[in-house]
Amino acid sequence: MNFIEELRWRGMLQDMMPGTEEQLNKEMTAGYIGFDPTAESLHIGNLATIMLLVHFQRAGHKPFALVGGATGMIGDPSFKAAERKFLSEETLALNQEGIRRQLTRFLNFDSGANSAEMVNNYDWFKDISFLGFLREAGKYLSVNYMMAKDSVRKRLETGISFTEFSYQLLQGYDFYWLYKNKGIRLQMGGSDQWGNITTGTELIRRKEVHDEGSSEENLAFALTTPLITKSDGTKFGKSEGGNVWLDPRLTSPYQFYQFWINTADEDCSRLIRVFTLLSRDEIEELERQHAEAPHLRILQKALAKDVTIRVHSEVDYNLAVKASEVLYGKATIDTLRSIQADEFEVVFEGVPQTEISVHELESCKDITDLLSIASRGEVYTSKGEARRAITQNAVSINKAKITNPAAPLELEWLQERYLLISKGKKNHLLKRVQ
Repeated sequence: MNFIEELRWRGMLQDMMPGTEEQLNKEMTAGYIGFDPTAESLHIGNLATIMLLVHFQRAGHKPFALVGGATGMIGDPSFKAAERKFLSEETLALNQEGIRRQLTRFLNFDSGANSAEMVNNYDWFKDISFLGFLREAGKYLSVNYMMAKDSVRKRLETGISFTEFSYQLLQGYDFYWLYKNKGIRLQMGGSDQWGNITTGTELIRRKEVHDEGSSEENLAFALTTPLITKSDGTKFGKSEGGNVWLDPRLTSPYQFYQFWINTADEDCSRLIRVFTLLSRDEIEELERQHAEAPHLRILQKALAKDVTIRVHSEVDYNLAVKASEVLYGKATIDTLRSIQADEFEVVFEGVPQTEISVHELESCKDITDLLSIASRGEVYTSKGEARRAITQNAVSINKAKITNPAAPLELEWLQERYLLISKGKKNHLLKRVQ
């Protein structure tokens, strides 16, 4: 597998320094991507750069993941409107562990010569004094060079602190340290990192020429992948609740699956290339099938399946599919009965729930009474509205249509205490007897 060719057909190659492809074709090369621990989890925006490392390893090269325990104390200013808030050392440590745990799901840390490795830049920065760092790195790059970077120029309009201004020097020194101590010759990242990455290649070149007398031109290399945006130009990776995280505690597997299954048709071909490991032939066949029957959402289903299984698990994927069938598909009462007790809360996560007391239940004369009391204004604001919905064939209980507003309460309670009330196809309420 040719790494650069793989990135090209997948649309994952933005920029690379001259000589990069030749270096990668010549020999197994060590390369890295940095992840600052600014949150306790990575999100799907990070997943695009993680996939760079995945393809890099699959092509026979050696991937390194750098967790920025030191740089995370500052925060990258690149294309940010304002300075990040400082995080405590305790928070940073927690975030680092979360990121480390997530990265192990994607990279092979036991594959022989090209086994993945994880490093933390705090390990080499913790013992460097301020004066020592100025001597080690500061003297080699001029302020003019650093100010010329797009990521810095944009912030000069609103103001940038010396702390954030120095970030590119810290990241550049990361690359130099890894070049000298780990033999790393390539840094990769999103296209917004081009300025920071090339600061590293320039620092390596100047230090090696000045300190070591090297005459070699191509010592270190840079490569970036495009930032993912939607076809309408808006930022990719956000849902109504904010970031779509890789941690199931922050974004449940069901919510994660739903994000991908709701991908717009015009975005699917690009996203399935970036975020899955499906081959070119497999993707083109899926595209052909999707074009013939777009209503079946073949591309969305393939994308959601591949990514959900790799980020979470096949068990989580199957539960997410079951939940989708229950809430938005053609599930029946038999489907509802098949949900095990330990799966119930997972399947119905995110569905509004209200409680009804035994006394309230006993006071209900018919289905209309139950609906008006059960929804407590969340679905039906009055008995009249509930009655009209029933007569308009818009109400289901436990996936069975209700057609008679005066029907008696002869209902099957799921798990002996729940009812699934549906208004139309997308509005659901889980009623729990207390």
